Amino acid sequence: MTFDRSIKIAPSILSADFANFGQEIEAIEAQGCDWVHVDVMDGHFVPNLTFGPPLCKAIRKHIKTVMDVHLMIAPVDPYLEAFAEAGADVITLHLEAGAHTHRSLQAVRDLEKKAGLALNPGTPVEAALPLLDLCDLICIMTVNPGFGGQKFIHSQIDQIRRLRALIGDRPIHIEVDGGVDPSTAPLVAEAGADVLVAGSAVFRNGSVDQPSVYGANIQALREAAGSSRSEAA
Repeated sequence: MTFDRSIKIAPSILSADFANFGQEIEAIEAQGCDWVHVDVMDGHFVPNLTFGPPLCKAIRKHIKTVMDVHLMIAPVDPYLEAFAEAGADVITLHLEAGAHTHRSLQAVRDLEKKAGLALNPGTPVEAALPLLDLCDLICIMTVNPGFGGQKFIHSQIDQIRRLRALIGDRPIHIEVDGGVDPSTAPLVAEAGADVLVAGSAVFRNGSVDQPSVYGANIQALREAAGSSRSEAA
């Protein structure tokens, strides 16, 4: 997994057909996605309950790109090793999920995985400054975490810009998660994001029997984000 700032589309399987995860993943990869995003929720840190390490392990064999695991759980430390063993390439945890985030990020690095830090909408990006040298990715939540299909919070665009300035030349991805579609993709890309998580915007109206719809949706996101960067240049 090499670092570059090109736009990466990371469909969230939270919006996929739960009965056909393997086929859904193979379809979105064949149709051009860059990463596969797995939203893990515990019903405690966020008001929803989704997947655990066994699911990640089961789908790992279907993922040829990057397994991007977003842990919306607290406490997070007891589960880091299990998700690493399940095959995660990137493990992202929330700054707000515990008192010892520095130690948690160190633990992810010690497991030889890429370490991600997620920031909720109410958390200023400056809170991440002491942790930047332990991060490979910072995820700006553009919705409150817990459910797919929420409305994009436009005030987070300024958060992305400020984060991009704080990062400087460090090799850190800026990921955006929540409400990303062809109308918001150019806004976050222009502000400095390079990894775009999208659920319904990718999976809407498609299926494993009509995978070209996924391809068209992915391409629409990529073109929207890319056009914004071209205009900014």
